[in-house]
Order: sequence, then C-alpha cells, then structure tokens
Amino acid sequence: MGTVTGKGQKMLGGLDAGFVTTRLEDMLAWAQKYSLFQYPFVTACCGMEFMSVAGPRYDMARFGAEAPRFSPRQADLLWVVGTISQRQAPALKRIYEQMADPKWVLAFGTCASCGGFYDNYTTVPGTDKIIPTDVYVPGCPPRPEAVFDGLMLLQEKIQTGKKGPLVVPPRHVPKLAQLKAKTSTVELGKTEMKRLEAEKAAPARAQIEAGDEQREHQPHGEKH
Repeated sequence: MGTVTGKGQKMLGGLDAGFVTTRLEDMLAWAQKYSLFQYPFVTACCGMEFMSVAGPRYDMARFGAEAPRFSPRQADLLWVVGTISQRQAPALKRIYEQMADPKWVLAFGTCASCGGFYDNYTTVPGTDKIIPTDVYVPGCPPRPEAVFDGLMLLQEKIQTGKKGPLVVPPRHVPKLAQLKAKTSTVELGKTEMKRLEAEKAAPARAQIEAGDEQREHQPHGEKH
C-alpha cells in the first residue's frame, strides 16, 4: 500500500523503500520553478532596487533565480524593470518573442505595472499592453520583500499551473484604508479635510508661538 504525500505523489513502501511516484508534469514544474533563468529588461530607476535584490544581502539564490542571462534565447523569466516608452515597446516585444517556451514575465514596480504617474502619450500604461504578464509587483520602487513575494507567487503559479495574472498584495493595510472600512465616505472626507487644514495651519501657529515666546523673554520697556 502506498501513502499519498501530495498532489500527484505517492510514497511506495514507506520512507525506507526510497521510492516516490509522481506525474511527469508535476516533476517538471517543480524543477522549473527552482531553476529560473532571468533576463532583466531595465529602463529606469527601479533598476537600482533590482541590483539590491540581486545582491548577496537578500540572496536570490535561495529561490533558484540568481543566474541572469543577457540573451533572451537562454532565459525563461523576463523582468521588466522601470518605465516602458512607446519607442521601447517594439524592442520589449521582440525580446519576449525570442524567449523559448515556457516563459514568464514579472512587472517590477508601479511604472512597469501600470505606467505609474507618467500619464502621457509617450509612456505605455503597463507591460500587459505589449506582452502577457504573469506577476505584478507594485511599488515605487518595490521593497525587496515585495519582490520576493512576487517571485514566490510565480513559483506557485508554475507549480500549480494557475492561469491569469497575479498581483503581490500589500503587507500592511494603510491607515487610511482601515479608517475607510470603519467610517462612511462623508465622515472620511471630513476627517481628511481636518487633517489637511491642521497641517496647513501648523507652520503659522508655530511662528505665532515663537513670537510670543520671544516677546516674553525681552526686557520690559525695550522698543522694537
């Protein structure tokens, strides 16, 4: 009798026998997710964060994706790092087409994911307008932890065969979103307006308080 140990896997005769049966596609997916050959397509400032992620401090080798390839014919993971202009779009598409199947695309940062704040005619609003994209890692730039979250999402997608793009979720819910979940839109707007008004009034209030304090320390009868 065998013991089922996971999806498509069965251990025959216990651990001592040393036999494991599995489906061929599951074994290939397991090997592929731990042997990603990356091609970095770096165009903008997110490239600095990409170099940090690829350095020894964060140790991308733990995920089997530390080996960059500067020929698309030798790579299966395309990192799109930074803003994509309309003039760069044909080059990106050509690089993607030169990669052998199976291949995956990871959008690194907000600009690669949706165009960022470059809302103009020269910027492509996201890599999915040019090539299929598997994982989006938002951030300007994204933190290394978020990048590794995206890499692990891609590994899970490769192993399970999930279809469709995936987005790295935020690690911490912003305070504004937490407040919005508890209050109505009108109350939220009033609270936000009060906060903005207080921030605008803070410098003027500080100057008034500084002037009052200065006058208190001046000798009586001194003329200005």
